[in-house]
Amino acid sequence: MVSQGSSPSLLEALSSDFLACKICLEQLQVPKTLPCLHTYCQACLAQLAEGGHLRCPECREVVPVPPGGVAAFKTNFFVNGLLDLVTARAGGDLRAGKPACALCPLMGGTSTGGPATARCLDCADDLCQACADGHRCTRQTHAHRVVDLVGYRAGWYDEEARERQAAQCPQHPGEALRFLCQPCSQLLCRECRLDPHLDHPCLPLAEAVQARRPGLEELLAGVDNNLAELEAARMVEKEVLARLREQAARVGMQVEEAAERVLRALLAQKQEVLGQLRAHVEAAEEAARGRLAELESQEQVARTAATFARRVLSLGREAEILSLEGAISQRLQQLQGCPWTPGPAPCVLPQLELHPGLLDKNCHLLQLSFEEEQPQKDGGKDRAGIQGDDAAQSQGEDQTKTEKQGGGVQSQSRTPKEDRAQIPREDGEAQSQRSGRSNRRRKFKGRLKSVSREPSPTPGPNLEGSGLLPKPIFSCSFPTRMPGDKWSPRITGLCPFGPQEILVADEQNKVLKRFSLNGDYKGTVQIPEGCSPCSVAALQGAVAFSAGSRLYLITADGEVLWRRALSHSQASHAVAALPSRDRVAVSVSGYVEVYNMEGSLATRFIPGGKASRGLRALVFLATSPQGNFVGSDWQQNSLVVSDGLGQVIGEYSGPGLHGCQPGSVSVDKKGYIFLTLREINKVVVLDPKGSLLGDFLTAYHGLEKPRVTTMVDGRYLAVSLSNGTIHVFRVRSSDS
Repeated sequence: MVSQGSSPSLLEALSSDFLACKICLEQLQVPKTLPCLHTYCQACLAQLAEGGHLRCPECREVVPVPPGGVAAFKTNFFVNGLLDLVTARAGGDLRAGKPACALCPLMGGTSTGGPATARCLDCADDLCQACADGHRCTRQTHAHRVVDLVGYRAGWYDEEARERQAAQCPQHPGEALRFLCQPCSQLLCRECRLDPHLDHPCLPLAEAVQARRPGLEELLAGVDNNLAELEAARMVEKEVLARLREQAARVGMQVEEAAERVLRALLAQKQEVLGQLRAHVEAAEEAARGRLAELESQEQVARTAATFARRVLSLGREAEILSLEGAISQRLQQLQGCPWTPGPAPCVLPQLELHPGLLDKNCHLLQLSFEEEQPQKDGGKDRAGIQGDDAAQSQGEDQTKTEKQGGGVQSQSRTPKEDRAQIPREDGEAQSQRSGRSNRRRKFKGRLKSVSREPSPTPGPNLEGSGLLPKPIFSCSFPTRMPGDKWSPRITGLCPFGPQEILVADEQNKVLKRFSLNGDYKGTVQIPEGCSPCSVAALQGAVAFSAGSRLYLITADGEVLWRRALSHSQASHAVAALPSRDRVAVSVSGYVEVYNMEGSLATRFIPGGKASRGLRALVFLATSPQGNFVGSDWQQNSLVVSDGLGQVIGEYSGPGLHGCQPGSVSVDKKGYIFLTLREINKVVVLDPKGSLLGDFLTAYHGLEKPRVTTMVDGRYLAVSLSNGTIHVFRVRSSDS
């Protein structure tokens, strides 16, 4: 897309999809321009017309069809001129695969003409060498520009050919359009000028364009200003949404840390408050997504119209500009009159308050208040304060030391670097001050039903209240649906891919997508046609993935190194890379098979052997930095940890699974295991031997039907949801 304020080049217009119809995706045929300045084939528009109206496929604007049908829409002479140039470059009549001379048949030499070696830009004819020499020697054509045909086909003379193009009169073939009738705003040739416009004041095209160009440029400048306002409003809306998410994450940390310091009587109320917080964030995000979608839609409409107008003014001939002037002016005026920036909605940020009667079982100890954010004069300073850094986070953690007196605990509103949950002493005066502040706030308090099921069983005595559990720090969230996708993504596999990158297996769209940890789209890894990738793992300079009943190893460029047939009795096969990244493991009918880079089977085992419990069904598989295998066993409904020889190190099937089938597994650099429980929207953490430690992510963190996870660089957990969104969390270890 052409950037705002810049003029497109002729080469860009000829090489881009500007000359392609967005309906049939072929080169435009009989191009017709709608009032919204989008151009399509006349035949394609005829298929869309229904009931005297049609809807533009790009901007969705409803356009009335003229009484004469779609043929009465304005012909796009600008596009016609570019198409003529493209057609001429491609070549006309061929003889033995070479262009033929256009003048030889007229001179009675041959019926087809000799091989052409030159082209006259003024006559638009291909010439053989003899005709080209004669063309330069006649009185009428000695000033014509005759150029080498090879260079012309290569595009060296596009600008010169474009300057010599003349729009032809549709009523008088062979006559060029030369005048503009001012009262009728109609383009005329010399024949049209005589009748019926003989008495009308007319201007040559160059003078008419010179007179009308300033008005169009002024309108275009106005739309450019609107685009700048739209872009600024969109950035503000995104920043507001980011601040809401960051503050929600901080408040969530306050809730988690406060709940860890009190008795089990807090757990029921903890879930209630987290549900209230989640409901507020979801409602605010839904409203923000609607506003963002509206702003982006308006921006796209205005940008498309401005880009088209700028192309016409920069590349169009006089007749073309004047032909489109009315439509462009009407559209730009219409866009200038639109209410572009209604202003962002107030950002209502949640704040945590701890009730004084913290140990009173009959009292709700945790509650939320919502404050409308005040505009900041120094946006950069405020932004930096919100984001903070690791040092500030560490300082905030130090400030969460518990101080109890009389069973009362209180959390006060503090600066961004101090907004961790605090439990200071509170006397009567402090309570009064707090009450005064609370009355000045806009509060929304109420009881909400718990959004998740029972909490995971309490960790062992060595972890309870000690702060040794890994903690999540929200990093970013991004969608994985790209413009070329035909279907909504169904993410079935994730793996790290290079530094700070994720490789995403989209089974629905049959593609492997690359994203940075910040959500930037990096392209795709080519896979064999027809493959629907399921599970994926990255090795040294290669990618392994399962598709159906086959295991593939391909290079980063998509070259297939080898493929192996797997068992047909299993619907999907989990794939994991070993820590050395020179071998790949795959689950096959209860076995774990390990292949080397050459495709040879290195080892094959059942975790625990063929014990009395029977075969396993490892639906998800991961490896730890220590070389162990971690799998989700749907046959035994457990998580199993085994070494490289198949000896079971640990297995968990306790109440912490809540009766759910264990889902995707990931392992961090210290060997902690992160297990997804999709049915209850949780990710729980286990120690390297498979003992449950507690919850890591819950529905409060935005988890809604989590599907698969992966660990990047040993400290970033990426979680994909069923709607195709990926959340990224930094894993804060207990000793950081």
